[in-house]
Amino acid sequence: MPTVYLGLGSNVGDREDYLKRSIELLDKHPLIEVKKVSSFYETEPLEYPDQSWFVNAAVEMETALLPMPLLDALQGMEKQLQRERTMRWGPRTIDLDILFYGEELISETRLQIPHIRMHDRTFVLVPLAEIAPDLVHPVLGQSMADLLETQPNKTAFRPMVAEGQT
Repeated sequence: MPTVYLGLGSNVGDREDYLKRSIELLDKHPLIEVKKVSSFYETEPLEYPDQSWFVNAAVEMETALLPMPLLDALQGMEKQLQRERTMRWGPRTIDLDILFYGEELISETRLQIPHIRMHDRTFVLVPLAEIAPDLVHPVLGQSMADLLETQPNKTAFRPMVAEGQT
């Protein structure tokens, strides 16, 4: 089974609880096995700054789902957690993004792997570098730790202490 990395984010309601519940949903899925979960980080919004700060995390997992069925499963989990897509980059209960799917390079309308702008986003790189610092971006040829170190557009973030993280 391929190793997959996800980025998780929430900035509506009990943000930490939405992350915890999404991790539980991932772990309960019969074709997904969660391997690692990063710490939770509070991060300032990037694209649309007039909203609450996010809580972000990263997950390493293995799955028997192919990329598009995995995307469908993740969007189903978002819907279960009351995600409403009303504004691009706007407030959300939960956002589950596929960052990497094994060594796959995918460029489709609904899915870009590796995630198209992850290397420009501190809120993705900080938790991902925590659980996979040596993971190399297959297009950029740099590790997550190196991408984080050289990321020019750093946004504010702060670690959170969250109970029950694995």
